[in-house]
Amino acid sequence: MAKDSMVTSGTGLHSVEDSGDCGSLDTMPLQKYLARAGIDSRRKCENHIRAGRVSVDGSIVTEMGVRVIPGVNEVLFDGSPVVLGDEKVVLMLNKPAGHVTTMSDEWGRPTAADLVPCDKYPGLFAVGRLDQDTTGLLLFTNDGELCQRLLHPTHHVDKTYEALVSGIPSEDQLNELRKGGLIIANRPIQPAEVEMASCDRKKNRAMLRITIHEGRKRQVRKMCKAIHHPVIHLHRCSFGPLVLGGLPEGEWRALSPEELSALRAVL
Repeated sequence: MAKDSMVTSGTGLHSVEDSGDCGSLDTMPLQKYLARAGIDSRRKCENHIRAGRVSVDGSIVTEMGVRVIPGVNEVLFDGSPVVLGDEKVVLMLNKPAGHVTTMSDEWGRPTAADLVPCDKYPGLFAVGRLDQDTTGLLLFTNDGELCQRLLHPTHHVDKTYEALVSGIPSEDQLNELRKGGLIIANRPIQPAEVEMASCDRKKNRAMLRITIHEGRKRQVRKMCKAIHHPVIHLHRCSFGPLVLGGLPEGEWRALSPEELSALRAVL
């Protein structure tokens, strides 16, 4: 590929402006190109670029500002070609316990990616994470831009969990979660929607239904621990407008057009 087809800023690579024909070419930022190809979210793609994992037309790129022309410039990530696929998909998986939310695992543990059709849809990656022992709704997509918007804190996509906890929380303890302000990892949590769905006094445990509006690591488990009722089992039953429903554990399905529209409407 000709290097003079690449737009750049401060990288020393040849620029499309040199040809005098920049206005006629459909260019996009390199990190946006990588995200659209399903490599990762745009922010993480920027980190990949800075780490020297991306090349354009044979030149390693480590700075922001490079723009590429889809179908013209040759973009490689870790030495493998990156192309924009025509089909963007979002899949819903009912994740079982025991699977880590990674595309591969260096210790050989089962992964959530083992359960979705990565060969059929190249570039799939998980939208956020569920802990290894947490079950339920986990999205996969090859649309990096959509993933970034879903996870960005400014959008506050609601996530609802069913948490089986040890002991039976009092109303005052539940109100601590409802009003927010508990300090977790040196930061206060936002108010959450919390209700007690059921309780078993003989076994001394309760089922809580908790909706959070942020996505911090192991947040629900830490919230329950903070009120002295640790989680026994955690299950995510909804993500924004999407509901897991009767999808069998370990199975996946593509979102319907109506579900995709509803999902995009909350962004």
